[in-house]
Amino acid sequence: MLAIVKQIHLISVALSFLSFFLRGVWMLTESPLLTSKPSKILPHIIDTVLLVSGISMVVMMSLSLGAETWLIAKIVALIVYIIIGTIAIKRGKTKAVRTVAWVLAMSVFVYIYLVARTHSTMLGL
Repeated sequence: MLAIVKQIHLISVALSFLSFFLRGVWMLTESPLLTSKPSKILPHIIDTVLLVSGISMVVMMSLSLGAETWLIAKIVALIVYIIIGTIAIKRGKTKAVRTVAWVLAMSVFVYIYLVARTHSTMLGL
């Protein structure tokens, strides 16, 4: 069962990143697709699946948040990603602010991915 949940999680990671990247491109090009109904709904569905599958894996592996600093780092980085991501897609006042936030959010996403792969918060530093 854990293997299936992990696959769902990995697929939702990829879909979440692709969705955010695409919405960022639409923001940069001022595409009306950014304000379409699917563009507003699908990312929430994908990210909910991502979060639920991640939490499910933690429960299934009986990991203790107190003992797994890499997991805490991922959760904190996820919160940072969400905040910066909302600035990038809708809350940034200028296109320049939204663009910088978009790049920063993608960088945080890559950090989260690398922490998940290495189980290290330092990533070779």
